[in-house]
Amino acid sequence: MVVIPHPDDAEISCGGTVAKWTAEGRRVIYVLCTSGDKGSDDPEMTPERLATIREREQQEAARILGVEQVVFLRHPDGGLKDTPDFRGELVRLIREHRPGVVMTADPHRKYLWHRDHRITSTVTLDAIFPYARDRLYYPELMAEGLLPHKVKEVYLWGSEEPNVFVDIGATFDLKMTALSCHVSQVGPYLGKGFEGYIRERATKAGESQGLSLAEAFHRIEITY
Repeated sequence: MVVIPHPDDAEISCGGTVAKWTAEGRRVIYVLCTSGDKGSDDPEMTPERLATIREREQQEAARILGVEQVVFLRHPDGGLKDTPDFRGELVRLIREHRPGVVMTADPHRKYLWHRDHRITSTVTLDAIFPYARDRLYYPELMAEGLLPHKVKEVYLWGSEEPNVFVDIGATFDLKMTALSCHVSQVGPYLGKGFEGYIRERATKAGESQGLSLAEAFHRIEITY
């Protein structure tokens, strides 16, 4: 399960890893917390129209990467809050889909980090432990038959302390194809060094591991 603040965040941060895992037969589900309805400089654009565009772009990008399902929670872009209701949405999805691995942003990144990334990842980690795991939280879910679930691993992107590096040499091109679906965001940069910028990031991530191209994460193994 990949819990994402905005459309295109997953493709930028873990698109190569997602493509690698789906090619290996793993099931992947995206959970979009917002539809990115504020991400435009176009004075004629409206939040409602932009959300529709970005959801369509995200669906196509996910299809290219082999993602099984995309869930849109449709919270307002820039308006995510750490609330019991938001946490409960994620607990419900974790108990319903029962992922072994959850990926999201690192909430502890210093200095400039979009608020939605901090809130998304903080609430996701709280949803994983203890709320999705322990049966007495959210009793209404138990009443629906959604039993507790223990996630085994968490992968955090954007971390300043990466400890896992995934080789995406074979899936980088697919990552770029999926990322290019987000025309509303990256369209002006396509053909203007954008792929070189993404490749440079992947090259830097792989250097310490002897990999030509990689995506870096802070991995947490949950043993309790």
